[in-house]
Amino acid sequence: MKNILTPEFALKHGRPDILITDPPRAGMHEQVTQYLLDLAAPKIVYVSCNPATQARDLQLLSPKYRVLKSRAVDMFPHTHHIENVVLLALK
Repeated sequence: MKNILTPEFALKHGRPDILITDPPRAGMHEQVTQYLLDLAAPKIVYVSCNPATQARDLQLLSPKYRVLKSRAVDMFPHTHHIENVVLLALK
């Protein structure tokens, strides 16, 4: 993602109204979180399978975004795994 989501990508495709991200268990790359801050999409939907890295990334996005909603979703019944979906809005 860090190699695709670049300023050139936004110039070619425009600024999104809403951005959906579902990073790997390790969370978002630091360059991606910085670019999301620079891009400043009005809303971000952040889906995560790891609440710890999601919390870290939300903290990194907090200078420009606030959490509107958060919902845990049990996509894997009878296991300890969950998905957490957070809606962020530009401050």
